[in-house]
Amino acid sequence: MGGVVQMHFTTVDYVIFALLLVASTGIGLFHAFSGGRQRTTQEFLMADRSMSCLPVSLSLLATFQSAVAILGAPSEVYTFGTQYWFLGCSYFLGLLIPAHVFIPVFYRLRLSSAYEYLELRFNKTVRICGTVTFIFQMVIYMGVVLYAPALALNAVTGIDLWGAVLAMGLVCTLYTALGGLKAVIWTDVFQTVVMFAGQLAVIVVGANQAGGIAEVWRKATNGSRIAGLDLNPDPLERHTFWTLGVGGVFLMLALYGVNQAQVQRYLSSRSEKEAIMSCYIVFPCQQIVLCLGCMMGLVMFARYGEDSPLDKGFVKSNDQMVLYFVMDVFKDLPGLAGLFVACLFSGALSTISSAFNSLATVTMEDLIKPHFPNMTEAKATLLSKGLALVYGLVCLAMAYVASIMGSVLQAAFSIFGMVGGPLLGLFCLGLFFPWANSTGALVGLVAGLAMAFWIGIGSFLLRMSEANAMGALNTTNLPLFDNMTTAVMTPLVSATTAKPRPTGVEALYSLSYMWYSAHNSAVVVVVGLLVSLLTGPMKEKDLMPGTVFPVMGTLLFFLPERYREKLCCVTPLPNPHKAKETQTLPYQRAKKDGNKAAQCKEDTVTEDKETESDRAQTEQEDLEIRMALPSCQLTTHMVQETAL
Repeated sequence: MGGVVQMHFTTVDYVIFALLLVASTGIGLFHAFSGGRQRTTQEFLMADRSMSCLPVSLSLLATFQSAVAILGAPSEVYTFGTQYWFLGCSYFLGLLIPAHVFIPVFYRLRLSSAYEYLELRFNKTVRICGTVTFIFQMVIYMGVVLYAPALALNAVTGIDLWGAVLAMGLVCTLYTALGGLKAVIWTDVFQTVVMFAGQLAVIVVGANQAGGIAEVWRKATNGSRIAGLDLNPDPLERHTFWTLGVGGVFLMLALYGVNQAQVQRYLSSRSEKEAIMSCYIVFPCQQIVLCLGCMMGLVMFARYGEDSPLDKGFVKSNDQMVLYFVMDVFKDLPGLAGLFVACLFSGALSTISSAFNSLATVTMEDLIKPHFPNMTEAKATLLSKGLALVYGLVCLAMAYVASIMGSVLQAAFSIFGMVGGPLLGLFCLGLFFPWANSTGALVGLVAGLAMAFWIGIGSFLLRMSEANAMGALNTTNLPLFDNMTTAVMTPLVSATTAKPRPTGVEALYSLSYMWYSAHNSAVVVVVGLLVSLLTGPMKEKDLMPGTVFPVMGTLLFFLPERYREKLCCVTPLPNPHKAKETQTLPYQRAKKDGNKAAQCKEDTVTEDKETESDRAQTEQEDLEIRMALPSCQLTTHMVQETAL
């Protein structure tokens, strides 16, 4: 067994990698000095709510297609086969539900931060708890997502570790702090194209060297890497159709339904329709990304078979194996290895830039603005830019922390998954259950987080002890038990040998990581509802209009209206076709609650004027209808009008 084999970059590779950083910076600077020049928080944090669906959808895709996913999916398929491909089934509901449930609620409330919703639905305490949980989640994650690919790259290619980390961290901080959300979205578009190009190049050249796609498929079939439909309902099985296709839906909802980085993109769309369309466009793109990752794994298998570089000792972990394969395939083709590394770092840049921007937004909107309502727009914008810069520097500090964390490195990845589930549960509790109150929401969130950390840490310790017992402990190879990117880096310690089925608490620790989001969000909802019913459920009149999605009203349609009213299942969502100002009146009133009386008075006057205007318009329309209708239809119209 030799040591890690290093293959070095050529000058052309370095040039291509440098071009990625220069182009990303250029896009950021262009948006910093064009258009409104990022002079308002609306432009800096929300891209002036002017984005069309195509850039938004590619940005949605890039945000969670991190470097971990680019390295993780191929090594997963190489080691365990194509069962992972069934994750694509979860994308249907995982994107349809955000498109038709979460987007309409968030967009019609004209939010800037997803956590503003929690204050409108519950109270300020719930909002702050949600915000702090999200900040904790992202700060821990973004350092690791920057450090992990640089570490793998350093091990395989000898590229300077901290040079790569600093180059990415500083470039990303620069274009995020100067260009705002618009720059982040357009750099995501550019980086998505680079990601596709890099992965496609590896597949085309690798398949060609292996003798063509048909030969790749034949070798994968002979090596039992093409998996059939596994309908085993056991939740302890790592990957089956149910864990991937059903458990994956909840993972997708945590990412695409309630995560601030994604919600912010929906809200930056120029209309609700464009925001919904962006979800539909992401769907085929996600499927292509999944196919590219899986095909890359099969091409790797066609090249090495069972005799992997990991077994030979050329590399130390699965993520390094993908890079070793890329350098091996491209060793006689200068520039293409640089393209793949640019693809890899595009994944990292798109994820951390979204993290900076969403963190700056929630800190500004949820923690600073409520305490300084009279802050001038210029000061607020400058502070937002400062926050993006500070989070960029925090990210570099977290990358340093990740470098000294050793075996805890993989645990840091899973924190995203552990926190994502309870946050999804908190939003579902507010959106779907009208009788849930703020006490229930808080207790539910705490219970969900406690359960998530208990299972997560227990699982981590269990697998460490198993690895020690087998004498196979490798600090860079400990299994991830959940991950933000919907792609898991493959554990060495797996169910390759028959083990007795775990019982009791061990069974809970052995739960498939794909069920974590579903399990933890269910804990929040169940505990939240029980506590709400014990402490006095919310009443219909206490609910802010537009904060509850009327799913319970639809499901309980057979009950008489008086019972549905008791269960708060009557109020529909605001009409999307009404004027934006009319829809957001209750929300604006709530936002201004703690402000000066003069502002409230101004609000009331505006509302009165709009009401008069609406009344006049309705009377005019009614007159036109009466004049146009024949007498028999006029009678019917008047009867309907009286009933209304």
